[in-house]
Amino acid sequence: MSGATPRAGGGTAAPRVFRPRRARVVGLAFAVGIVVVWVGMAIGLSLAPDSGWGAQDTVSAAVFAALLAGVLVRLVSVRARADAEGLEVRNVVFTRRVDWGAIVAVRFGGADPWLTLDLDDGENLAVMAVQRADGEFARAEALRLARLVEAHAPRPPQDTRD
Repeated sequence: MSGATPRAGGGTAAPRVFRPRRARVVGLAFAVGIVVVWVGMAIGLSLAPDSGWGAQDTVSAAVFAALLAGVLVRLVSVRARADAEGLEVRNVVFTRRVDWGAIVAVRFGGADPWLTLDLDDGENLAVMAVQRADGEFARAEALRLARLVEAHAPRPPQDTRD
């Protein structure tokens, strides 16, 4: 399949993507800041006389900054992607694909920092793409995902007997 979502009137729609807002902006800003500060510090120390800071130290600091920035970029790359078959959830460490029929409930309440899916195997799956820190936007996204789950829920067979 093309990965497109069916529309009520026929045709297809592009896959729907859920992403946090605030965490992306803050995370990317920190990633850039870390690289600038660490690389600047490494270059500054390597140019300072009698600092004992050599080329290897500069390279090590730059690599460390790149690793830290990479972790932050992974944090901001969380998303959920809905298509006709189900939902692909990419959190910080793992990516998991869930068929629509496996989603029992969508929960976004209480003190949880992000949306949670109750699955038919008894597991819960955090969807870090919808984060409480985003306020009203997050509530709207949670509702949008809940409606998608409802729209794709398996329907019981209809009785065709007269």
